[in-house]
Amino acid sequence: MIASLGGTLSFKSPTEIILDVNGVGYAVSIPLSTFETLGAVGHPATLRTYLHVREDALQLYGFASEGEKEMFKMLLSVTGIGPRMALGILSGTPVGDLKQNLIQGNTAALTAIPGIGKKLAERLVVELREKALKAGAGEYSPTIGEQHPDRIHAEAVMALVSLGYPRASAEKAVRTALASQPGATPSLEELIKISLRTTNR
Repeated sequence: MIASLGGTLSFKSPTEIILDVNGVGYAVSIPLSTFETLGAVGHPATLRTYLHVREDALQLYGFASEGEKEMFKMLLSVTGIGPRMALGILSGTPVGDLKQNLIQGNTAALTAIPGIGKKLAERLVVELREKALKAGAGEYSPTIGEQHPDRIHAEAVMALVSLGYPRASAEKAVRTALASQPGATPSLEELIKISLRTTNR
């Protein structure tokens, strides 16, 4: 099992990075919260990793904190949740908030996360409440860096497409999200979260 990777960022997007480790490039899928903590391409980075094994593929998933990684593994233990949905959930809400909502049985807050309906929210509470209690409900607040608006727009669209949305729907959602924030300059993380809420309506 590959538990962590440390190397140099050779590619970076909101949903995937390539980490150069001694000349070997590892493609690693990441949640949005992890993306916001990474430095620029060419800078060093270290991630906690989880290797997902399927019959036809080996896929690495990377996280900025052990808490994110553990929550990802907890989500995968729930029937009907695969790696892509788990990353989408982690991209839609901070780990601390997610744990707190599971512990409190707050299904209303859980259904506000893109991709989670009422039945899945109830299943999450039933299956993960005790695990969340043991893990604790600490806060996780990634550092958000400033980026150029055009780049943010393009990367937000790319992130939605990577999460399974058609490109046309992703473009429309991002434009709607930007229109709902007149005069504001949302960060990439904020823009993707607003766009996800738009696509979930």
